[in-house]
Amino acid sequence: MPTLALNIRMHGKLAVVIGGGTVALRKLRTLLRAGASVTVVAVNISPEIAALKDAGAFAVRIGRYESTDLDNVFFAIAATDDATVNEQISADARERGILAVVADNPAAGDCIFPAMLQRGDLEIAVSTGGRCPTFAADVRDCIAEHIGDEYGAILAQLAGEREKLLTNCSSGTYNRNVLRSLARRLLAEPTERKESLP
Repeated sequence: MPTLALNIRMHGKLAVVIGGGTVALRKLRTLLRAGASVTVVAVNISPEIAALKDAGAFAVRIGRYESTDLDNVFFAIAATDDATVNEQISADARERGILAVVADNPAAGDCIFPAMLQRGDLEIAVSTGGRCPTFAADVRDCIAEHIGDEYGAILAQLAGEREKLLTNCSSGTYNRNVLRSLARRLLAEPTERKESLP
């Protein structure tokens, strides 16, 4: 099924993770890194989720899923170990116009989490459209062997140069050409250094 790849600014947006196990923990960590305001709803939570909760990073409601758990929510993740409950969460979310991920059945939700590689502010997402998430992770790991931390540093330098160009009121075409030329030069430097190593 075709999907739209985009980055959503989650800072301050309300999200709910329904489930308290390993999958819920992974999704929770992703949402917290993105700055979302998260509530976890579960009958039981894992020790790792409990430890994060003790740090005050998010709210927890111990109990079974109720449709009111979606009140005022922007984004919902169904990550329980009960497929029927997950489908109900997805149906309730769809009825309210809330984006939902269904961990055990990606086709039942509106969106999926790609496998992410992060180097500073550079993010590379790999997705199989939910068809084989482990393959997406394997491809991400292959890319990681070639895209090191220096790419994050290059991005930071290019972003600084872009800010200067924007304040100089140069034309968009000129700015693009300058930045592309600088990016090519900076990207070639790490490769040249690697090739010169004994």
